[in-house]
Amino acid sequence: MGSVELFPQPDVVIRAQATVGEGPVWDRRTGRLCWVDINNGLLFENDLATGGQSTSALDTLLGAAAPRAQHEGFAVAVSDGLGIFADGKLEILDPVLPEPTRRMNDAKCDSRGRLWAGSTHLDFVPGVGALHRWDGQAPSSVVATGFALPNGLGWNAEDTTMYLADSMANLLFSAPYRSDEGEVGPFTPLCEIDGGLPDGLAVDLDGCLWVAIWGGSEVRRYDPSGELIGRIPMPVEQPSSCAFADDGTLYITSASADIPEDRLSKQPLAGSVFAVATNTAGVPVQPFAA
Repeated sequence: MGSVELFPQPDVVIRAQATVGEGPVWDRRTGRLCWVDINNGLLFENDLATGGQSTSALDTLLGAAAPRAQHEGFAVAVSDGLGIFADGKLEILDPVLPEPTRRMNDAKCDSRGRLWAGSTHLDFVPGVGALHRWDGQAPSSVVATGFALPNGLGWNAEDTTMYLADSMANLLFSAPYRSDEGEVGPFTPLCEIDGGLPDGLAVDLDGCLWVAIWGGSEVRRYDPSGELIGRIPMPVEQPSSCAFADDGTLYITSASADIPEDRLSKQPLAGSVFAVATNTAGVPVQPFAA
């Protein structure tokens, strides 16, 4: 293993106490950073320049929200499946998860604006998790199965490789990807994660993965071969996901869920959003095309 770069501890930019803060994404329509609190079904839109925040309650578990390219509102991954949240109303367009024991988790749009979302069992039963692809029409497609908690989606800049974290398996996976067709090949392990669970991730233009390590109090940077090459120490033990701004700043969400009170009292910023400057830029994440 080569040298591992140590980045400075990030600054807090949004003080919050989210139960499970997740899914940061930039809304180019408004210039706001959007993110969710999964368990409480909340969608936040933050203007970091003014400190203003808009909060929407969806009254359901909310895994992720993706800004729409041509319309108001967001494509959302929720308890029952996939849909649109606009004008304060949630419309489930693809109720692919009717069972009360399953829910959608992390989701992200590819370069063509298709939404990819992972589904999971509420108890993270191994093998029940699946990866779904949705272009706005019902039904969506199940494109990969056999996971426990599919998480942390991303693609390299060349659009030839897709990445996915299975948190409960402690693994990062990669798969060949065909962007025109939206087709992904078999997922094979890229590397095993220790000292915490791999959660949300972002991919940079150098082909490296920035992965939030839930329970590990850090964000790690892995090169395309799966070798650890960087660490961002966090002031909270449950960083949950990350996303790049256009200037190379990495924004990091976090969670306060299930932390015993004696430990939670020592990390008052748990559930907040953080930012750190990096030496690279992220692969642009596209809005939802439909």
